[in-house]
Amino acid sequence: MSDDDGTPEQGALLDLPPESRTVDGRGVTNPVARVMVDTPLPHLDRPFDYLVPPEHADNAVPGARVHVRFAGQERPAFVLERGSETDHAGTLTPIRRASSPVPVLTPTVLRLCRAVAERYAGTLMDVVRLAVPPRHASTEKSVLEKDPGDEGAAAVPSPGPPRADAWARYVGGPAFLGHLATGESPRAVWSALPGPMGPAVAAAARATRASGRGVLVVVPTTRQVDDVVAAIREELPDEPVARLVADDGPARRYRSFLRVLLGQARVVVGTRAAAFAPVTELGLAVVLDDGDDRLEEPHAPYPHIRQVLAMRADLERAALLIGGYARSVEAQLLLEQGWARSVQAERAVVREATPRVVAPSEVDLAREGPAAAARIPRPAWETARRALEHGPVLVQVARGGYLPAVACARCREPARCVTCHGPLRLDRQGAPPACGWCGRHAVDFACPECGGTSLRWVRVGSDRTAEELGRAFPSVPVVVSGASASHGVVETVDETPRLVVATPGAEPVAAGGYAAALLLDASVTTARPELWASAEALRRWLGAAALVRARAEGGTVMLLGRPAPVPAQALVRWDPAGFAARELAERAELSFPPAVRLAALQGPRPAVRSLLRHLGQIPEMEVLGPVDLADQGDNVRALVRTPRRVGGELTRALVRASAVRSARKEPGTVRVRVDPNDLW
Repeated sequence: MSDDDGTPEQGALLDLPPESRTVDGRGVTNPVARVMVDTPLPHLDRPFDYLVPPEHADNAVPGARVHVRFAGQERPAFVLERGSETDHAGTLTPIRRASSPVPVLTPTVLRLCRAVAERYAGTLMDVVRLAVPPRHASTEKSVLEKDPGDEGAAAVPSPGPPRADAWARYVGGPAFLGHLATGESPRAVWSALPGPMGPAVAAAARATRASGRGVLVVVPTTRQVDDVVAAIREELPDEPVARLVADDGPARRYRSFLRVLLGQARVVVGTRAAAFAPVTELGLAVVLDDGDDRLEEPHAPYPHIRQVLAMRADLERAALLIGGYARSVEAQLLLEQGWARSVQAERAVVREATPRVVAPSEVDLAREGPAAAARIPRPAWETARRALEHGPVLVQVARGGYLPAVACARCREPARCVTCHGPLRLDRQGAPPACGWCGRHAVDFACPECGGTSLRWVRVGSDRTAEELGRAFPSVPVVVSGASASHGVVETVDETPRLVVATPGAEPVAAGGYAAALLLDASVTTARPELWASAEALRRWLGAAALVRARAEGGTVMLLGRPAPVPAQALVRWDPAGFAARELAERAELSFPPAVRLAALQGPRPAVRSLLRHLGQIPEMEVLGPVDLADQGDNVRALVRTPRRVGGELTRALVRASAVRSARKEPGTVRVRVDPNDLW
């Protein structure tokens, strides 16, 4: 970096570098630090050379955090490498600060970050921010002062050969464990049977540790982290397990990160960001419930953890296990490409382990007369009444709250806030409608279309459902679980007969399993316009149904609310593999991800058009749009898609186009998302 610290002139990225020259470091070995500066500008997504002063020579090691002067400001950066030569013709600017010698960005994680940035058309620093947690100085000091031998992985005894009990019901399951135990790297897509998945994951971790390698498990929620950690500690009582969860707070999370970095823990379980954990000699990466949208990073460049771990398995030659009750379309693609193998139970075993699933059609309900149109028809009430004699009953509701969506009772026009045009809702019986966006109350509601002042429900939430069930079963306790519920998410319930109303993903685990489950409002998800609607609906239904007792024990699941026929039949047959294969075939025919590589470009119309112009020519590239986005002013969205074989060319072209716009300081920000899940 030059003394003036100025931003490189436009077009500088295309210039040939000058001849290398050796730098005199005044006694410092390898005085040139090549650093990656944390800057949001795409055209500066490249290393810059800085001089290492003698006072920072010991701390400015490859992978360490430093601070440098860049474009007139002091900015954080990471040292990528040290050397004695530079291609810069001017005088190198010295590093300002190097507070810690801890190499938090390891070469393996750096390589993964580069691959993820290229795959998702982002910048390297965007991914590094996701991979490396913020420094917590006091925590770092206490960890470094502690003798690593206290918790060292070398002191952990070998766990011995794996036990295949948890995998015995799956075709290929015992073989998968055997390959892990001998140091091989199999890749499997696992269709889990009902019941906790933790013991099977723990058995795979034991097999991997028996070969001397590390284990990384990523799950969508903190509750699942706790379940998997408990199972692994039961299987491997002497093994240190690091828990990497953002909810733990900066100090605890950074302490766990350092334990992994220093090799004090070789088994890591965590949520989304744990996918980049610097596990020593990674042997197995696991991702559970990979269709959950909480595994898609909400920050640029929006990578999905399934893809991150698949890339990591390739780069580190590690095994990969993608598991869940449902099977994602992306996992099905890995199977059809031959990249992974399927691990699932035979049909007879599936029928024995799963509950009886019923999805009454309109013809089946016709005999009920006008009551057939009820949200909870008479057969569902009877199913719940019989099941309550034997244990708890689960009622899955698509939405939380009381009445999360209301409309004019006269003309059925959706009720909107007069201030921000957001949707109105009712939070409780007798309360005035409130805006779901700005929170203002519509005390004197009047429909702008017809002048009506009365409201009717459009969507019924978990609180209103619990109220209705409480009136129908006055002697039965009712429990509500969900993020919007007054008591939050309930983790477990006992075997006492009760009604449990829960939103998807917030279903408590019942001791001994639920006697029955009612899955309400099925069309709320399947009727959505997003590409993932049917797959997401089936994933939610299977997740709830997996908590119900097997059919031999009387377990029954009833799907209600006019669901789409294809996912409904997949649930009735308990056939997530068949559904995923059909869904993938349809997407291939329609040229949708993951059968093709697709990028969604969203932003002001001039900015999107500018980015499209800078893309250049890519073989078989197709541009759809731009089209206006409702309620977003001048913002538009364009879709760019190519065959998968040239997907790398598309993402590289997007990176170059973004860099050109940045270097020219063109106005407007374009959000680039590659293979987005919520495409509609």
